Amino acid sequence: MKNTLGARALLDKLVSFPTVSRDSNLALVDWVEEYLNSHGIKTYRDYDASGHKASLYAHVGPEVDGGVVLSGHTDVVPVDGQEWDTDPFTVVEKDGKLFGRGCCDMKGFDALAIWATVEAARRGVSRPVQLCLSRDEEIGCIGAPPMIERMATHLPRASVAIIGEPTNMGVVNGHKGGVGYDLHFHGFEVHSSIAYTGVSAIMEGAKLIDWANRVNEENRAKADPNSDYDPPYTTLHVGMIQGGTAHNITAKDCTFVLSARCVPTESNEFWADRIMAEVARIEEGMKAIRPEAWIEATPKWDVPGLAAETDGAAEDVVRRITGENGTRVVSYGTEAGQFQRAGYSAVVCGPGDIAQAHQPNEYLTVDQFKKGETFMARLLDALS
Repeated sequence: MKNTLGARALLDKLVSFPTVSRDSNLALVDWVEEYLNSHGIKTYRDYDASGHKASLYAHVGPEVDGGVVLSGHTDVVPVDGQEWDTDPFTVVEKDGKLFGRGCCDMKGFDALAIWATVEAARRGVSRPVQLCLSRDEEIGCIGAPPMIERMATHLPRASVAIIGEPTNMGVVNGHKGGVGYDLHFHGFEVHSSIAYTGVSAIMEGAKLIDWANRVNEENRAKADPNSDYDPPYTTLHVGMIQGGTAHNITAKDCTFVLSARCVPTESNEFWADRIMAEVARIEEGMKAIRPEAWIEATPKWDVPGLAAETDGAAEDVVRRITGENGTRVVSYGTEAGQFQRAGYSAVVCGPGDIAQAHQPNEYLTVDQFKKGETFMARLLDALS
C-alpha cells in the first residue's frame, strides 16, 4: 500500500540526505522518485556529465499547456567549519523553529512542493502542476537550464513558474543576475630573494582582487539612491583562495573564483567583459617578466537576473493566494531568471528568511512552514 506523507514528514526525510553540492544527490532523487511513482506519478531525470547528480521533474494533471511549475533545488551548502548545536542532517524542532541544513534553503519548499504534487494527483486538477527539483543550484544555478530545456521536449508547456527560495512567503518579482569565473594564475617559481626574476601567482592574483575591491568602492560611490536593491550596485566577490608552495618560493599557482552580482541596469555581458579585460591586462604584465606565465579563466556560471513583468501571470497567481500587493526585489540570484529566459512567467515566493540560508544552526520557523502549507492548499484549490 502506498504511504502518503505529510509535508513535515517529507521535510524530515529530505533533510536526512546530506546533498552537499560537492557530493551526489542521487540518494535523495531515488527516494523522491520512488515516492512519487508509488502515487502513480511519472518522473523524469536530467543527469550531469558525471552521472552522479540529477535533476528530477514530473507532471500531474491533464496533458495540456498552461500549468504551474513548483521549482526548488536539492543541493545544500557544506557545514564544514560551522558550529552546530544539533545534527545538521536531522530536523530538530525547538522554540518554534525547525533546525537543519536546508530547512530554509530550500528543502522546506521542496517538501511542500512534493506534498502538493501528490495531493494534486490524488484530488485531480484541471490545470497541471509540474514539480522541478534541480541539482547544482548552490554552485551557480547550473542544473536548471538543461532540465528546463529537456522538459520542453516531452512535457506540456507550463506558463507559470514559482521558485520557492526563502522570501518569508512574500512576492519577489526581481533579483540580480551574476557571472562567475574560475581563475588559475600560472606563475613562475624562483627563490623569493630574487622574486623579481619570477612571477608569483599569488601576488598577481592579489592584483585582480585589489581591482575588485576598488571597483566595489567605485560602484558604491555612484549607486542609484532610489534603487530598491540592497546594495544598490553591482558587487564583485572572492570567497576562497588557494596557492603557493612555501614562504620563500614565488607561487607557481593561485586559484580562486571571482564573481559579480549585477544590478539589472548592467548586463552580465558587460561585467564579463570588464573582468576579462582586467585579467588580460594583468596577464600581459606577467608575460613581460616570464613568457611562460599566464592566467586561465574559465566561465563558471552566467545566471540571468529576474526582471519585473508587466501584468505577469506568475505574480498574479501568487498575489491572489497570498493577498500581497507590494513588490520586492532581492540581491541574491535564483533559477527564476532562467525560467523567465526560457519563456515562463516567473516569480520567487517561498517560506523562510534568506538571512538563515547557509548559516550554522540554519532554521525555518514553524509559522513560515505552516504559511507555506496554507499557500499550497490554496494553490491546489485554485487549480482545481
